Amino acid sequence: MLYYLFDYLNNNFNVPGAGVFQYITFRSALAVLLSLAISTIFGKRIINFLKHQQVGETVRELGLAGQNEKAGTPTMGGLIIIIATLIPVFLLAKLDNIYVILLIVTTLWMGTIGFIDDYIKIFKKDKQGLKGVFKVIGQVGLGLIVGTVLYLHPGVTVRKDQQVKYNFASESAQILPKPIEEKSTATTIPFFKNNELDYAEVLSFLGDGYENYAWLIFIPVVIFIITAVSNGANLTDGIDGLAAGTSAISVIALGIFTFVSGNIIFSSYLNIMYIPNSGEMTVYIASFVGALVGFLWYNSYPASVFMGDTGSLTIGGIIAVLAISVRKELLIPLLCGIFLVENFSVVLQVSYFKYTKKKFGEGRRIFLMSPLHHHYQKKGYHESKIVTRFWIVGILLAILSIVTLKLR
Repeated sequence: MLYYLFDYLNNNFNVPGAGVFQYITFRSALAVLLSLAISTIFGKRIINFLKHQQVGETVRELGLAGQNEKAGTPTMGGLIIIIATLIPVFLLAKLDNIYVILLIVTTLWMGTIGFIDDYIKIFKKDKQGLKGVFKVIGQVGLGLIVGTVLYLHPGVTVRKDQQVKYNFASESAQILPKPIEEKSTATTIPFFKNNELDYAEVLSFLGDGYENYAWLIFIPVVIFIITAVSNGANLTDGIDGLAAGTSAISVIALGIFTFVSGNIIFSSYLNIMYIPNSGEMTVYIASFVGALVGFLWYNSYPASVFMGDTGSLTIGGIIAVLAISVRKELLIPLLCGIFLVENFSVVLQVSYFKYTKKKFGEGRRIFLMSPLHHHYQKKGYHESKIVTRFWIVGILLAILSIVTLKLR
C-alpha cells in the first residue's frame, strides 16, 4: 500500500524522497526491519494470548532428554511468522505482481491447513491432528493452483533472446537490453553450462505440437515439490530453533537467486535465466526472513513457543513456491538438504522396519529414532548442539547452492 501511495506522490506532486520506494532494495530493507520488529515486539503478546487460551503443546512420551519440560509450551507460534510476514508485504510490495500474489495465497493456504491440524490436536485432544489424507489433498490443491497459474498466466515469462535494432542513419546494429519475453516451462540445471531444461522436451516423442502438453509434466512436478518440501519442513520442526533457523538460511539463499534472476544486468553478467518481474519477490523474502529471525528470539532453546504445523507447513510451502518461481527447483535437494535428509531418514526407518519385520518376524531400525535429529538426541547430544551443527550444515549447503551461479 505504501508503495502505491509514494508512487502517486512522486508522480503527481514530486515529493522529495518519494521515488526511493521504486527501488526493490530499499523496500526489502524496510520489510526485513519491519517484520523483525513485529515478530519480536508483538510476538510476546501473541505468546501470552496463546497461553491465555491454553494452547499448549501435548508432548508424546518418546524417551528424549528434556522432553517433559516442554509440556504446556504454547504452540501455533507459526501465527507470529505469518503475521510478521504479511503485514510488511501488504505495505511495501507490489500487490499486483503475480509472484507476490502466489506467495500470499501459499502463506494463507498452508497456514490454514496447519492451523486446522494444530486446532484438532489442542482443542479436540486428538494427537494425530488433521488426517494425513486431508493434508495431502490440501498440498496437492495448492500445487495445482500454483502450477496452473505459473503455466497459464501471461505475466509469468522468461528471457529467451535479445532484440537487434538496426540504425539506418549510422548503418549499424545495436543489441537492445530489453529481452524478448516468452512463456516457457524451462528450468535451471545446477552445475552445467547451457543449463536449461524444458519440461516440454520430455514429451518430444509426441511429435509436432508437443509443447501444448507441457502442463502434463510441469503441474505434477510442482505438486510433488510443494508436497515434499512442506512435509520436509514439518518433519524438521522437532527441536527448538531447528526448522526456523535452517529455513531462514535457505530463504536468504533463495533471496539472492531471486534478486539476480529478476535483474537484467546481473542475470546477463552471470549468464542465467532472466525472469521479468520476479525481483519483486525479494521484498516478500526479506519480510519472511525477518519474521523467521524474529520468531527465533522466542523459539531458540529453551523455546517459549513452538511454531506448530501452522508454521512448519507454511514455511515449506513458501520455500517450494519461491524455488519453483525462480526456476531453481532442481536445487532444492542441495539447498534444502536438511529437509531432504530429515524426510529420507523417516522413509528409510519405516521401510526398513517393515521389511525386516516381514522377513525376520521382528522389526529392526537403522536409526535410534527418526527423524534424524531425534537420533542424535538419543545418542546423548544436547539439542542446542544438534541445532547449531544443523545450522552450520545448512549454511554450507546454501553457500554451495549460491556458488552454482558461476560453478558450471
